[in-house]
Amino acid sequence: MLIEQLIPARLRTRRRVQPLAAMAADLPPAPNYGLFYRLSWQWVRHLLTHGAMLMTGVFCAALGLKAFLLPNGFIDGGVTGISLLVSQVTGVSLSLLIVFINIPFIVLGYFQIGPQFALKTLLTILTLAGVLLVVSFPALTQDKLLIAVFGGFFLGAGVGLAMRGGGVLDGTEILAVYISKKLPGSIGDIILVINIIIFGVAAWLLSVETALYSILAYLSAAKTVDFVIAGIEEYTGLTIISVQSEAIRQLITDKMRRGATVYECTRGFGSHGHQHLRIEAIFTVVTRLEVIHLTDEIRKLDPHAFIVMQCVSDIRGGLVKKRPLH
Repeated sequence: MLIEQLIPARLRTRRRVQPLAAMAADLPPAPNYGLFYRLSWQWVRHLLTHGAMLMTGVFCAALGLKAFLLPNGFIDGGVTGISLLVSQVTGVSLSLLIVFINIPFIVLGYFQIGPQFALKTLLTILTLAGVLLVVSFPALTQDKLLIAVFGGFFLGAGVGLAMRGGGVLDGTEILAVYISKKLPGSIGDIILVINIIIFGVAAWLLSVETALYSILAYLSAAKTVDFVIAGIEEYTGLTIISVQSEAIRQLITDKMRRGATVYECTRGFGSHGHQHLRIEAIFTVVTRLEVIHLTDEIRKLDPHAFIVMQCVSDIRGGLVKKRPLH
């Protein structure tokens, strides 16, 4: 019990714990902050932002499909690519195929991720199918290279915006997450294998040239998805271990106006062999443009500082991003 963990060890006797536990039982229940959040303007704004992202993603994806890929017979990877391929071979409506093929992945997402995600994904895919069925987009170009690049760009922008809105337009990622738990290999490896099979079948049923242009469209879409999800700025997390930790912390917080977290740790091994010295480690997140400036300033304070850097895909709150989009 949590109350027992909070009681000092010397007081953990049957005679003293029981009265304290009884006092804890008489305390009023904790307020339902989840209910307060759902009744707040912040939740309404959050809901409207996600809805706007999902709708914008749907129209971007529909533009990429109907204005670029569909008129020229190109396909994409994932479930969208399967739907495009089956539609071209059989003549079945693309709108019907996108909904029908995605249904098993939506059910899988319900059990793997949650009902809210599954509901958003279902509504988003149904909206995409309706837009493809009702709204018409003119073919903007006949150049195959432009078709592949910009068709993939708009389709990737739609998929990325849908993901930032809390849903997906393609169920391949859900399948990859499920398979990665059962078999060795990362999610990216599984998606790559699935798309290799799709483009191989496209080369066999359609033509090698169409498959190659479709691969180019897929690469353009994948890069756009990464750009939309990660944002314009790339973040880098730095862990700094130095005897000048206080001066470095002041550099980060006072001069660069960034947040910093200080950890108290023990040095285990260094240039002088085995050590057991108390030292402070500082963790901070800065933009890619600030990394060089920060490391140069750290070297001026301590040329022997140990710095570990890692890529950060996105952050919430803090001093780096004051207005997150999601």
